[in-house]
Amino acid sequence: MLVAAPRLGGRVVGALILVAIIAFACAPVLLSHDAFSYLDYARLGVRHGLDPYVNGPDAAPHDPAFAQVTWTKTPSAYGPLFTLATYPLAWLPIWLAVAILKAAAAVSVLGLAWIVSRLAAWRGIDPAVAAAFVALNPLVLVHVVGGAHNDGVAMLLATLGVAALVVRREASAGASLVASAAIKSSSLFVAPFALTATARDSVLMGRKLKPGLSFRPINGGVQQKAHRGVTRLALGAAGAALVIGLAGYLAFGWEWLHAFGLAGENQGRTSHLSIPTTFARLSGFDEGAMRAVALVLFGIAIVWLLVWTWRGADWIRAAAWAGTGLLLATSWLLPWYLIWPLPLAAVARDRFLTVLLLALTAFQLGARIPI
Repeated sequence: MLVAAPRLGGRVVGALILVAIIAFACAPVLLSHDAFSYLDYARLGVRHGLDPYVNGPDAAPHDPAFAQVTWTKTPSAYGPLFTLATYPLAWLPIWLAVAILKAAAAVSVLGLAWIVSRLAAWRGIDPAVAAAFVALNPLVLVHVVGGAHNDGVAMLLATLGVAALVVRREASAGASLVASAAIKSSSLFVAPFALTATARDSVLMGRKLKPGLSFRPINGGVQQKAHRGVTRLALGAAGAALVIGLAGYLAFGWEWLHAFGLAGENQGRTSHLSIPTTFARLSGFDEGAMRAVALVLFGIAIVWLLVWTWRGADWIRAAAWAGTGLLLATSWLLPWYLIWPLPLAAVARDRFLTVLLLALTAFQLGARIPI
């Protein structure tokens, strides 16, 4: 499809994306039961008066949603914005609430396809190819749309933040990046690169550029008022954090902060097809040692990518590599996580990165989608 997309044109590719997303949105929940966990956490808070950041679904085993929950003892690992957004679903029949979650996932992927196509046009990339790269990825269709995972919503907000920064709406960018993390903390990998690029531009616009210093303005040309970009980015982020944090405190106290810890605890688990686990299995190396090495290498890569960005590299490309590195380093790799770097990689203008993500898709495809 990526090869054929330029010949088919934007309208045909857009129609194919729409048909595919609607088809998977209308299908039953596919493979994963996380959508029922989302609903169960909402019902814990609304129907049973229990804090979903303290209690697991097994605190209310007679709830109708509980029968479909896989992780029965685990409190919510999702951000307070997502949890509060799902609370109204607790009053609906289970089937209708799940249908709304699937519709939200479908809309998020459609939104990603549209934003990516706009970003691609601004960056000199074929919009149809970029949109297809994200929205027609089989793991995205089956797991994000078909499985109703909230990763699509989180990355939609993160990509909105990227687009806002490209057009110099720093305050909106900061707010969007914070909101994405308040859906799911995995989207936080974008923020350091947005901040580094904005700070770099502010510093360089405040002095005369020295010969030989590489510098690319964030949006490829508009440089006015760049020195105030960091302030606006910080204010937008702080404002969103204050509003979301206050809402989270009123609803859950400070218990919602545990979600970030629970997300980090996933590194204590292993999935069969994570890259470190697979490498250890095939090579005979100790699995724990491989996981530790992968995390160290990931940390080094992040530092290098941030320095690379500060020295003038394309920050969107660097962030795309950071998201991909996260997938390669994590010991807990699930197929819907692939949507984390896809929107940025689609506009990164990096052929090797594109091939790498397609290979990672194929690697996950055989085991995660029954054929």
